[in-house]
Amino acid sequence: MTTGPLAGVRVVELGGLGPGPFAGMLLADLGAEVVRVDRPERAGESDAGGPADVLNRGKRSVVLDLKDPSGAAALLELVERADVLIEGFRPSVTERLGIGPHDCLARNPRLVYGRMTGWGQDGPLSATAGHDLTYIALTGALGAIGDADGPPQIPLNLVGDFGGGGCYLVIGVLAALHVTARTGRGQVVDAAIVDGTAHLLASTFAKLGRGEWSDERGVNRFDGGWPFYAVYGTSDGRHVAVGALERKFYRRLVELLDLGVDPERQHDRSAWPELRALLAKRFAQRTRDEWAALFEGTDACVAPVLSLTEAARHPHLAARASLFTRDGVVQPAPAPRFSATPAAVGPVAPAVGADTRAVFQDWGIPTT
Repeated sequence: MTTGPLAGVRVVELGGLGPGPFAGMLLADLGAEVVRVDRPERAGESDAGGPADVLNRGKRSVVLDLKDPSGAAALLELVERADVLIEGFRPSVTERLGIGPHDCLARNPRLVYGRMTGWGQDGPLSATAGHDLTYIALTGALGAIGDADGPPQIPLNLVGDFGGGGCYLVIGVLAALHVTARTGRGQVVDAAIVDGTAHLLASTFAKLGRGEWSDERGVNRFDGGWPFYAVYGTSDGRHVAVGALERKFYRRLVELLDLGVDPERQHDRSAWPELRALLAKRFAQRTRDEWAALFEGTDACVAPVLSLTEAARHPHLAARASLFTRDGVVQPAPAPRFSATPAAVGPVAPAVGADTRAVFQDWGIPTT
């Protein structure tokens, strides 16, 4: 029995890729019972199930052929007993299969029907293929990231798929569940990566509107344009991140580096080219870890740039167990944290279809 804040919530996840499974993992981490519905052809795939299938941890897997009327009928049986359904197909696909919002809400009026797409359920591009990179390109997010004299830099697929996509799907689902608890009525949640990514840019658009942000890359406060909020190379070919924006933090940075510059001229833009050159030269004189030791515990806002493997060993992340290793696989712990209803990591992802019979039995659905 789970103890997370979503204990007792039943979720049906139609198997997909990226942001949908991430949303399902997040709901499972928070205590929901998540049943992933996989296609028959996924059975036996090498990346399905086991410790490395992190996005499907804590879930159970059933196999249904949704193109077959009997498979769609079985899904509706699950839907009748569920609180949430999440799917990541292109618009109108589930409608053609007979498991769209109209079909599911007719069967279960309290259902929250979460839809995860890149472009949204409508609009000129809604039926067009895309990926994280194309979605964040269109919102302006990609064009704002990178050096002034270089191309845009790809921020993994964190900004679109998981930030603007999966996280916003979960936010929508939780908000809709709150309404259902109050009114008894379910609804459809249209979570589009372009919408979520645009929403993440709220602060940036606000700065642009106030004239505090230039609509060009690499010249602004948070994009490396300010020399005291930037990344610098070290003598061993690694890097440190400097984020000394506030005056008192910048003063401490200057003191510890013994730069010999007037900290009161922090925002004198005419001095920035020289300041950037001084910082680059100074950081190039020691290794990354030597600088990390110097700045450890200070308020200069300097941190070593770690690799994924190194991050798992950092004392702070280790003390909080932000990352943990299970069966040789490093993965994140559930987040955020709750004082009264702590979340917990569920079992490793099952093989495709491993739980079909058990789920139907547990949910009281007759099987033949």
